[in-house]
Amino acid sequence: MDWQASLERVGYLAAEDLADIVEVAVALERPLLLEGPAGVGKTALAQALSRVLDRPLVRLQCYEGIDATQALYDWNYARQLADLARHREEDPFQPGYLLARPLLRALTEPAGAVLLVDEIDRADEAFEALLLEVLAEKQVTIPELGTVSGQGPLHVVLTSNRTRALSDALRRRCLFHRLSWPEPARERAILRVHEPAAPDSLLRDVVTVVGRLRTWDLVKPPGVAESVDLTRALVLRGRTSLDPDTLRGLLGTVIKDSTDWDAVVGRLAELFSGDG
Repeated sequence: MDWQASLERVGYLAAEDLADIVEVAVALERPLLLEGPAGVGKTALAQALSRVLDRPLVRLQCYEGIDATQALYDWNYARQLADLARHREEDPFQPGYLLARPLLRALTEPAGAVLLVDEIDRADEAFEALLLEVLAEKQVTIPELGTVSGQGPLHVVLTSNRTRALSDALRRRCLFHRLSWPEPARERAILRVHEPAAPDSLLRDVVTVVGRLRTWDLVKPPGVAESVDLTRALVLRGRTSLDPDTLRGLLGTVIKDSTDWDAVVGRLAELFSGDG
């Protein structure tokens, strides 16, 4: 399979080296760890992979304090208690009482699944340790029931914005790719996929302005999704180019933080002068 072409067919323009590592990860069923700043297309790659493989995407959004009951499984305690009240001899730990969370749900998809573990760096190292059995063995151990093994192919994509360092144990179990901001020509091609009617002059202006914003010391630099939003807004307004006044009115498409807003509003002219 030509993975670069296959991803492009579902709307994801991948560089050749990214397509190569995706091919290896899929063929070997190895987890793929993607690192890079927010907005470079890490999550979108997992979504595109799901479409190419025609398998369901199961997403686990990580956050501080996440544990097994949110990620792996939990028990339907209300149903257990209700059934025990009627049948005291009932075994409360049966598969019918199990509530599958994302990791277990992905493992037990009969035809296989794409599992997206998004922003793994927001979870702590204890949660990473919990993940290792799934990543290495494609199984989950439930003390009350035993080991549940995967039923179909499991393709895992983990994303990290590097808010903290990940453990060596996790990294050893994954293939790795570093994503960065796309080159201007590639970003224009991405925008063209999302807005085919946009004139070339408009795409050049958007990519130039957003690229300059990324060089500023912003709390939340605009990602590719923000470039797409700005382009769509400009096409909606029938614009063929971008100027400071127009950008001021649409600044909320690319700036998502109040501190950044204040900084950018005072420097809009720099974005168009070539000195930004």
